[in-house]
Amino acid sequence: MEQQALIPHLFRTEFRKIATVLSNLFGIEHVEVAEDIASETFLAALETWTYKGIPENPTAWLYAVAKNKAKNYISRNAVFTNKIARQIKYSLSEGEEIEIDLSDKNIADSQLQMLFAICHPSISTEAQIGLSLRILCGFGIDEIANALLTNKETINKRLYRAKEKLRLENVKIEVPGEAEINMRLETVLTTLYLLFNEGYYSESQDAVLREDLCLEATRLTYLLIENEQTNKPAVNALLSLMCFHSSRFEARKNENGEIILYNDQDESLWNYELISKGVYFLHQASQGDKISKYHLEASIAYWHTIKADTRKKWEKILHLFNQLLQIEYSPIAALNRTYVLAKANGKAAAIIEAEKLNLADNHYYFTLLGELYTDIDNKKAKQNFQKALSLAKTQSDKQTIQKKLTTLDDLMIDE
Repeated sequence: MEQQALIPHLFRTEFRKIATVLSNLFGIEHVEVAEDIASETFLAALETWTYKGIPENPTAWLYAVAKNKAKNYISRNAVFTNKIARQIKYSLSEGEEIEIDLSDKNIADSQLQMLFAICHPSISTEAQIGLSLRILCGFGIDEIANALLTNKETINKRLYRAKEKLRLENVKIEVPGEAEINMRLETVLTTLYLLFNEGYYSESQDAVLREDLCLEATRLTYLLIENEQTNKPAVNALLSLMCFHSSRFEARKNENGEIILYNDQDESLWNYELISKGVYFLHQASQGDKISKYHLEASIAYWHTIKADTRKKWEKILHLFNQLLQIEYSPIAALNRTYVLAKANGKAAAIIEAEKLNLADNHYYFTLLGELYTDIDNKKAKQNFQKALSLAKTQSDKQTIQKKLTTLDDLMIDE
């Protein structure tokens, strides 16, 4: 891999490891110092490798430079030296250096501990997602702004406020004790679920970035699976859900970024290895005695990996949606249920339920009504598609709706 491609690749994979290990060592109040040292390490790589060439083991080179920069920082700052010496279990002899452990195990442990620190209930969900992308996923500020459809200034302010709040709360970078872990784990899972959704349902036109968001959310969820304390049924259910959704990633959008609806997807583009993994983790999730929303959503996603368009299939999905809405109601889940209701019980029944939702500012709502009214009342179908078009925000959504309007117009001409 050439230097132009190698450094950005290593930044994505290694920045987060260096930053989390150093943050763990320094404490949450000095996260910026850890990030600065990680950034300076990559700046040194850019400057050195340009003239001397890429070293034989680039990752080892980065780790060695990061360790040296961290040790130099500690030795120059008496406050740091005293603080860190108090944290370790033995007293340092005169002249003895503090060990900075960048082993695979310590990196994984540090990332898991940082995940719980970032997902502290004292900061907003938006801030949790932003910090996760920056510290745990190695995303640059520009990438985060693009992913969350905002600007650099907003992201910088959000991250700064979040770090200040964590400092004030004196949040520890650690996996909480057994008594607290289930309560805190729920917040962590919510953040990872939303992080995945930012990628899967993102309106960003950057396809690579969208997929990266999903991959990072999946990777962080797998960290929870690998740890005995956090390997819980709900975690397996969430990972199963991510696998099922990711399996259809390539089939969901065309080369122009336009959404391809489920019925029109090319089944050969589905990733059956991911589907198998989803089935495995869903089976692991069934070992508990509590059903979470992730169990139900994963089960719904599983049935969507079966392309057969049978009433039995849609009745099973409808039953799962009914359970999901009882556990945690959301307008979007209710809207998705009406599509399933149409498949199971017919369009007429679905129209009655859909119109009760009255999601007046949601273009998906009017798009669905347009679909449901097609062939029943094409005039109403057209009105709903036109309303959806006026509410759609992205060019790809507008193109998708416009195609439906064109098809409907052709149908109405033939009537």
